[in-house]
Amino acid sequence: MPEPKTKERLISFRKNNRRMPRRRMDVPLVRITFMDPEFLARFTSETGKILPRRTTGVSAKIHRKVTREIKRARAVNILP
Repeated sequence: MPEPKTKERLISFRKNNRRMPRRRMDVPLVRITFMDPEFLARFTSETGKILPRRTTGVSAKIHRKVTREIKRARAVNILP
């Protein structure tokens, strides 16, 4: 594989192709519900944005469910 032409491209390449953190196994699927705002707050930033999988380390299936439940909690004004 050829090297990127410039230093900026090399930095960008490494940033975009970094490894994901170790998988989290402490998130059971049955615990993820919109009625538990303390649990869902672990997956949002202090400004209320949903954290990416890269940061939280959960699987894609769990991340989709967490995202869905966060949006439901916001809709019923449980989570800001």
